[in-house]
Amino acid sequence: IETLEVLPLSLSDMVEARRICVCVRKRPLNNKEVTKNDIDVVSIPGNGTLLLHEPKQKVDLTKYLDNQVFHFDYSFDESSTNDLVYRFTAKPLVQTIFDGGVATCFAYGQTGSGKTHTMGGDFSGKSQNNAKGIYAMAAQDVFALLKQRRYSGLDLCPYVTFFEIYNSKVFDLLNKKAKLRVLEDEKQQVQVVGLQEMYVSCAEDVIKMIEMGSACRTSGQTSANANSSRSHAVLQVILRRRNQVHGKFSLVDLAGNERGIDVRSSDRQTLVETAEINCSLLALKECIRSLGMDSHHIPFRMSKLTQVLRDSFIGENSRTCMIAMVSPGMSSCDSTVNTLRYADRVKELNGTLKMNDADLPKKIDEMEVENSSSSEEVSSKDPGPLMGPG
Repeated sequence: IETLEVLPLSLSDMVEARRICVCVRKRPLNNKEVTKNDIDVVSIPGNGTLLLHEPKQKVDLTKYLDNQVFHFDYSFDESSTNDLVYRFTAKPLVQTIFDGGVATCFAYGQTGSGKTHTMGGDFSGKSQNNAKGIYAMAAQDVFALLKQRRYSGLDLCPYVTFFEIYNSKVFDLLNKKAKLRVLEDEKQQVQVVGLQEMYVSCAEDVIKMIEMGSACRTSGQTSANANSSRSHAVLQVILRRRNQVHGKFSLVDLAGNERGIDVRSSDRQTLVETAEINCSLLALKECIRSLGMDSHHIPFRMSKLTQVLRDSFIGENSRTCMIAMVSPGMSSCDSTVNTLRYADRVKELNGTLKMNDADLPKKIDEMEVENSSSSEEVSSKDPGPLMGPG
């Protein structure tokens, strides 16, 4: 019998630098599950470990629990806050864009598993506090670093884009959902034609953009969620220097991965949506696996999602984090198994990033000090109109 020590993550634990980081987050049982007396079948003792207690039945109809153990870089139980999740997932990637690299953070999981809560912010009823999501926390850390002496003289200008990919079409969430074309030039650079880059002068500007874009996002009804996100939402924080891209951070709230059985009674539109979503999620997995193998061929043309995120999968200075979100109830067990297997296959080729910078934990602490000292100043200021720098 394998004995697992219960050691949940805390804010005092060390953060390790990885080229590809794969972690898992369990949400609490929701009101619907509690009302139905749904049973919690997911345990997270800590140290990156997750236990799934999957109910099964033998040939003689004897019921038993199949206890499966999964290991990831980090695991977060239902008591984990967005702050804790952010510290070990997206926060270490902020430094990458200041070093001229490309960072990407994905939230993956079935509909209703907590992806939009994690990326966009805490929900209170139907309202969402966008300042408490990974989108906003990353923006706060970007501005904290911009104030540091080593970067203040580099003339770095921050911009934000926010778009969604729905049924293989791209829409600008900051420009009335304008439909955009995706083109590839002769240098194999992918351009989203007409996508608006908005200059931002503080984290409050970014939060306003998140609120505006999130209100436009395409949603629909599934068996798992009455207001399911049916599109992939991509928030990009771009640092420009002398009008050239210096670094880019893409934060992606993926559409829910639905099984065919979950939508078989749905209308044709929902079936088409589901097929498109699942196809793009398969393409994403293949691109991340290719990145982990340092493959010369990245199959980014497999879907519109991977095409527009092509920069995330090329170059030595690319870093990726996947947060696999799981629902704890027995009623969601099949979907939870699928999510864990998807994340496990991505993790198989997880390479530890060879960093010249051994001071990553120190830099993270510096960002936290900078944020705490300036948070009152930011909250008391009126960010003013959103406009370009001079």
